[in-house]
Amino acid sequence: MEKHYYSHETAVIDDQVTIGKGTKIWHFSHIMSNTVIGENCNLGQNVVVSPEVILGNNVKVQNNVSIYTGVTCEDDVFLGPSMVFTNVNNPRSAITRRGLYLKTIVGKGATIGANATIVCGHNIGEFAFIGAGAVVTKDIPPYALVVGNPAKQLGWMSEYGHRLKFDTNGIAICPESRQEYLLEGKKVRRTK
Repeated sequence: MEKHYYSHETAVIDDQVTIGKGTKIWHFSHIMSNTVIGENCNLGQNVVVSPEVILGNNVKVQNNVSIYTGVTCEDDVFLGPSMVFTNVNNPRSAITRRGLYLKTIVGKGATIGANATIVCGHNIGEFAFIGAGAVVTKDIPPYALVVGNPAKQLGWMSEYGHRLKFDTNGIAICPESRQEYLLEGKKVRRTK
């Protein structure tokens, strides 16, 4: 059977893995069993994908990222270099908590910056932008821009990654795409 993805010769890919067409897996990465990786993904050097992880299409995983059981990344997610997911809230070396993994869903188009930490059980909304080094300890709404430790929201981002500036009517236009966004209380939605 012809392989429809690329994997570097140093990459380890276990049995029972689904990898989509056009995906690239680079040096010293390990893809564990029972994972699903979509089409046109790019997994950098030294990436670990644990069992039962799901990555959508066009997910970019930079070097030195470990994606643990319980994590799902929807399409077009960007995971910056050395960012961290956790999957147990109270780990102890002497106590096995494999059955207690908490789930984390990273919404379509979200970006997680370099060295950020996502504490398990907290979801990242669509097109949210997590700044480098941020520590996420709660759910992040769609389009939110968060930074710091613990992560605090500074504003809103467009689908193109531009900070949104809302007028008095609660409307913002992305300078690159010309897409329009509406601020409704503590939520943002794209209107056109």
